[in-house]
Amino acid sequence: MPLSIDDKRAIVANVNEVARRAHSAIVAEFRGLSVTDVTELRQKARTENVSLRVVKNTLARRAVLKTDFECLQGALVGPVFLAFSMNEPGAAARVISDFAKSHEKLVVKSIALGGQLLSASDITQVAKLPTYSEAISMLMSVMQAPITQLVRTMAEPHAKLARTIAAVRDSKSI
Repeated sequence: MPLSIDDKRAIVANVNEVARRAHSAIVAEFRGLSVTDVTELRQKARTENVSLRVVKNTLARRAVLKTDFECLQGALVGPVFLAFSMNEPGAAARVISDFAKSHEKLVVKSIALGGQLLSASDITQVAKLPTYSEAISMLMSVMQAPITQLVRTMAEPHAKLARTIAAVRDSKSI
């Protein structure tokens, strides 16, 4: 059953809204995957807060216009789906790359991150991007390192004096 013009407008508006809020997007071809495989992929995507959409290519091209993912228009050919990372830039890449390891028929066509088009082979680097909590943890450790080093440096003269006195004590007791 063909879609009415209002239905098409609603789909374009919905995908456009998701694309405006997303951090990254992946276009992947799902030709040859069974319905159970796609259902499994959708469940994994839902748990990671990744929006996975199968949309007609002409509608998808219109939906990504005037967004950071306009660069993906050339990859929207054939049976593809769009995976948008909503919270973390690497979430969609992690879901897709993990799923592609066990399903060879899933082929990544293109990746967009921050308005830049990346090749499909860059999916492992994007998947390795830290999560939000990991990034905060790294930032806190970097911020804490100078203070920790300062405390160690300031405590070292006292510790050196204590070790020297202990060595003199030990040498006289022998």
